[in-house]
Amino acid sequence: MRVVLSTYGSRGDVEPLVALAVRLRELDVEVRVCAPPDEDFARRLAGVGVPLVPVGRSARALAATAPQSGGGLPQRAAEVIAGQFDVLTEAAEGCDALVATGMMPAAAGALSVAERLGVPSVSVTFQQVTLPSPYHAPLAYPGRPFPPGVTDRRVLWDLDAESINALFGEALNVNRVSAGLPPVDDVRGYVVGERPWLATDPVLDPWRETPERDVVQTGAWILPDERPLPAELTTFLDAGTPPVYVGFGSMLMHAAENVAKAVVEAVRAQGHRVIVARGWADLDPIDGRDDCFVVGEVNQQALFGRVAAVVHHGGAGTTTTATRAGTPQVVVPQAADQPYWAGRVAELGIGVAHDGPVPTAESLSAALGSALTSGTRARATAVAGAIRVDGTAVAAQLLLDMIGGDTSGESTNSGNATSGNMSSENTSGGNMSDKGLSGGNVIGGQRP
Repeated sequence: MRVVLSTYGSRGDVEPLVALAVRLRELDVEVRVCAPPDEDFARRLAGVGVPLVPVGRSARALAATAPQSGGGLPQRAAEVIAGQFDVLTEAAEGCDALVATGMMPAAAGALSVAERLGVPSVSVTFQQVTLPSPYHAPLAYPGRPFPPGVTDRRVLWDLDAESINALFGEALNVNRVSAGLPPVDDVRGYVVGERPWLATDPVLDPWRETPERDVVQTGAWILPDERPLPAELTTFLDAGTPPVYVGFGSMLMHAAENVAKAVVEAVRAQGHRVIVARGWADLDPIDGRDDCFVVGEVNQQALFGRVAAVVHHGGAGTTTTATRAGTPQVVVPQAADQPYWAGRVAELGIGVAHDGPVPTAESLSAALGSALTSGTRARATAVAGAIRVDGTAVAAQLLLDMIGGDTSGESTNSGNATSGNMSSENTSGGNMSDKGLSGGNVIGGQRP
């Protein structure tokens, strides 16, 4: 039995697939992950013994060259879609199922390849804000703002579908027609389908059911991380009171100048030592003082339980890991779904949403002051105990049911040739939901 997991995006799009791949291998399923060829992705997959099939060019390089205005978005999307057709056609040949996630054009390309090959497929998302719903508005694409004053959510979702077709429809259909497939009229509808998966925790990201689609919420896909912390980091942690962790993951922090200086000064103003994660923004210490420690790739699950607070960008994975650790958070959202996660952290009372994407020493110090209260710590501890840990087990069982079930049943993804009949009875609690639509802001601007 063989499964292909496909994505194109940032670390937040790749890491959940690492977790699912490991779980599937435990069930004697052969797995390969198709993802960008970035060195950190390859290293992470190699560390768990899962082969990487490189697709396209470096996601970090694409993010670095993408203008924040969204200019050239259709061209970059066309590059991503063509990469899916070029690589996945061979990688998925003869496989039993394909899981598609990552940015919208990547998922559209991957699902089209599965359709061409007659492979059962499912679309997955790691946040709900790209799933049409009457309970939240869509994200605006860069260069395509919604008309001022329009608040009707159905109208906004219709405009969202028009934007997606305008940005990605031509590139998708050129590749589909070349592959002998019919063109798609509604790109978003094709990707989301009637029964997408939402791989998020139902406490942190509660999905409200809608009559339009049957969303399957599996729980977040997180791999238990057994890697020890580096000896020097452990020594730093042991040398004093818990520090504050600051890291912005795959965000390049274009809008924030001297961000390292601002965050270090903010943490010091609260009387804490600081751990700075380099990330894609290449953060460095601002001086040689011994109260600041810089880390690269590190076991966040082990580290977050030993810090006083976590300051981060609001990626789905980092938010979930910090929540599971029971550690107060300050979220400095940069793009895409990150303002949503910042709002959820604030609503749950487990941290603070920073006002805007540019932290100053003063603004971040004020946010930390609120996050470091005993009440926030107590609330974070309480919520941590409610977070589910079975997301990959639920998803793996759903995949096995799909592969072994009657493939003549309902289609998991509208437009796909063959898809399994996924029974919601196999999920252990929670509502049902999706994401194969966004993650990192790799193509550029506020939304992938």
